[in-house]
Amino acid sequence: GGRERERGGQEKSGKTGGGGKVREEKAGEGRRRQAERMATSEGPSENVGSATSRTSNASVVKAAIIQARPVPFETDASLDKLADLVADAARAGATVVTAGETFLPGYPAWIDSCPGAAIWDDPAAKEVFAAYRRESIVIGSPREQRLAAIARENKVTLVVGVSERVDVGPGNGTLYNALLTYTPAGELAVHHRKLGPTYTEKLIWGPGDGHGLESAAFEGGRVGGLICWEHWMPLARHAMHEASESVHVAVWPTVHDRHVVASRSYAFEARCFVLAAGQIQAAGDLPASLARIESLADDAALVNRGGSCIINPRGEIISEQVWDAEAIIHAECDLSMIDGERMTLDVTGHYARPDVLRLQVDRDRR
Repeated sequence: GGRERERGGQEKSGKTGGGGKVREEKAGEGRRRQAERMATSEGPSENVGSATSRTSNASVVKAAIIQARPVPFETDASLDKLADLVADAARAGATVVTAGETFLPGYPAWIDSCPGAAIWDDPAAKEVFAAYRRESIVIGSPREQRLAAIARENKVTLVVGVSERVDVGPGNGTLYNALLTYTPAGELAVHHRKLGPTYTEKLIWGPGDGHGLESAAFEGGRVGGLICWEHWMPLARHAMHEASESVHVAVWPTVHDRHVVASRSYAFEARCFVLAAGQIQAAGDLPASLARIESLADDAALVNRGGSCIINPRGEIISEQVWDAEAIIHAECDLSMIDGERMTLDVTGHYARPDVLRLQVDRDRR
């Protein structure tokens, strides 16, 4: 929900969903050029929440957001791209890395940009859904195991958004908007499904459950995450606050103004660092078989513009907020800052009233 659409230039890196060909780079040269294009963006060292000479290195975690353009309807190609970019982030020192909402196989932006996507029994709409379903990730499949290997090979905690398909058992006809968290050992530590698809997203995904409302340990802290408009679900937020996050991943299609407000508010409320992650998508990435709205007639117009940034426990942005370009956004997060900020606010402790207000969470997988 709440996506904004603006025009902007962006070099194509894959194929359109309808098969329209755009420029493809050869593997070796492509990786070199991609590395040159990927900006490494980091806020100034004096920002609150960055490492300084007065802090212990043991409390500092270097986090990175991969703001990139998925290869539309080509999950394997997007996995190759993600692997290269995670390796780049790890070489720069990152130990906690994330990518945007359903980076694999890409956010289904046509649901807000192609009116025909909602026509009942429309052959073109069904064809697009079928293609997206085939490219969605099955837990335990070789594609999903590739994600585990990327985390393990780079020794990072990896949090990545995927469209999930279930092949066997309950829910095998439904897709889910999922957020997967892998440990540096390559273990799937948290598997969260978005509790409620937002507005037009109901054309693609079914409702998730509370099974993934938890966090995973990493060296020095814990990381958890929510998906897009779940950040306006007060009880879901509180469930994650009780999970003791020191780093929270907030994935969005684009981190526009309202999404920045929600991400900064979450950081202040939870007294944790927030990685607000968006992605890049162009009109040329939309399915060719569905007519676009007039404002996206130009293939170069951006549907999702990125806007990723990193926020400290005071709700302050400590990195550059990057728009309209692929980038790796880095920031050093001094987790010792959390201790001081909890003196004034702890929404699960001294600033809570469990004798008056209580939260019950059903964490069963449905």
